[in-house]
Amino acid sequence: MTERWPTVTVAILTWNGDRYLGQILDALASQRYDGNYEVLVIDSGSTDGTLAIVARHPEVRLHEIPNSEFGHGTTRNLAARLATGDVVAYLTHDAVPATDSWLQELVRPLADDSRIAAVLGRQIARPDAPPVLKYDIRRVFDRQGPRTGITVSWDTGVELSPVDRAVATFYSDANSAARREVLLGPVPYRDVAYAEDQVFGRDLFDAGLRKAYAPRGAVEHSNDTDLRSFGARIRADVLGLRTIGTAIPPVSAFAAVKQTVKWSTADAADILLDPEYSTARKLGWLLRNPWYHLAKWRAYRAATRAPLPALAADGRSNAV
Repeated sequence: MTERWPTVTVAILTWNGDRYLGQILDALASQRYDGNYEVLVIDSGSTDGTLAIVARHPEVRLHEIPNSEFGHGTTRNLAARLATGDVVAYLTHDAVPATDSWLQELVRPLADDSRIAAVLGRQIARPDAPPVLKYDIRRVFDRQGPRTGITVSWDTGVELSPVDRAVATFYSDANSAARREVLLGPVPYRDVAYAEDQVFGRDLFDAGLRKAYAPRGAVEHSNDTDLRSFGARIRADVLGLRTIGTAIPPVSAFAAVKQTVKWSTADAADILLDPEYSTARKLGWLLRNPWYHLAKWRAYRAATRAPLPALAADGRSNAV
């Protein structure tokens, strides 16, 4: 049984991540995986309790780098070089494995099919996340495939619409796994200022490699945000995607209002049926969620009309 399952290095990139890191390491310590795995934390200058949490887990291998050396792509490539496993499973410091079979389910496609190069796991929003964020995350991953079974994507030579290509190349390394030989060989991460995972997904597709979606290899992950910071994050996300060449059409003020009404209405039905919200929270979100949508579409419109952020000499974006 063990020979079928590849050795794995679970790599967690941390920087001031003490809010969820303890939960992550506890969840990793209790994984039921039929092969061998190690946990590697690469910390880039944390000043909170991150290192103290790692110290309470002697089984975890810690590698520290100065914050100035961190890069979304370069640090993930560093993790691949430091890894001892045949597979590198990446987690961000706020993505908590949802079950004790997370690793087994995430790695299963790689164990079953040698043609698969990388795996994308499902993300589930935290129960108290704003509905606009919670349901957006659900829709994004439902587009990758059904919640049972495994979906595999690759370039079959058939011309795809922009929407279908976006689904086929979508990738998020908040919860993912890739063969180490691929990361060190034909498709390393690029050192881009933003969305290194989206670029990686495109590079996999363009190289003719296969990506699997493993919905049962799920993590709980959503950005902690309030109304004020939500709009700022949407603006940064849209600007960041534009810097890597993603075509994002602008919207008019009227269209932004129309989208706000459309999605606020759609979310209202989900809020009323959501078992994770109490009655009081349901009533509160019915009143507040439209404001989140308004903030989202105002920020989206502004970001599509703004000039692209300047890039520093090292290719990093100066956008906030």
